[in-house]
Amino acid sequence: MTIQQLLLDPLALPFMQRAFLTAILIGTVSGVVGVYVVTRGMAFLGDALAHSVLPGVAIAFLNFGNNGQALLVGGLVAGVLSALGIGFLTRGRRLGEDTAIGIVFAGTLALGIGIISTGQNYAVDLTHVLIGNILAVGGDDLLLMALVSLVVIAIIVLLYKELLVVSFDPTLAQTLRLPNEGLRLLLLVLLAVTVVVGVQAVGVAMVAAMLVTPAATARFFSKRLHHMMLLAAVIGAVSGVIGMYIAWHASMAPSAAIVLTMTALFGIAFCFAPGKGYVWSLLGRSATTA
Repeated sequence: MTIQQLLLDPLALPFMQRAFLTAILIGTVSGVVGVYVVTRGMAFLGDALAHSVLPGVAIAFLNFGNNGQALLVGGLVAGVLSALGIGFLTRGRRLGEDTAIGIVFAGTLALGIGIISTGQNYAVDLTHVLIGNILAVGGDDLLLMALVSLVVIAIIVLLYKELLVVSFDPTLAQTLRLPNEGLRLLLLVLLAVTVVVGVQAVGVAMVAAMLVTPAATARFFSKRLHHMMLLAAVIGAVSGVIGMYIAWHASMAPSAAIVLTMTALFGIAFCFAPGKGYVWSLLGRSATTA
């Protein structure tokens, strides 16, 4: 196989060009937002929100078919409502966060499956929603996803210091009279919006991995939050590109190929990251023992 066949042939088709751009877009925004998920221990919340968009996506899918804009809007409504619901249930510590997340997670997942099961092609519809269909992303869908992603990243950049303080030093946030509850809800909404952006491409089952894995990989190489965000965004985008090439040449589901690529990069970082990787820790123990 020549270099042209390997690298350029997939890019000759318009739908593949859009798929590559979508993978880069989703990988970037998921990497940035995923840093908060990893550093704050919100992986379960990310997974819960990924499944909580299912009712909105299911309603949009059954009524409008594979219409990317309708799926995005339906998912946004369901995701934001779920994020606000979790925020309300955990406000004032009336209910433990893990308990509230578990309740919303189970309830919305059951509701989504129930809605999908009312359709005639239950198995086909459920598969489409669970694993996504990045190859079906149209030009208008891509533009809308790009606009939403830019808004999310812009908010994070503009409120970077405030979100940093609220996330890691609530006492200082109170001293500075920052709106703790409002910023906490905003972070939940941003997380929900990011999940929705990724659902159409990689599906409900895979989108949580796109939030967690690039950020977890970047953590091996970064100490400061903004450095971690930049690196996670690069890892997410590069994984999207590599995953799309793997999907094309191996005839594999793109969502699976992208997530497997992210997982492989995490495995490499876990083992070989300078100073933090498992191999380095073994070498350190050997040197100490000697």
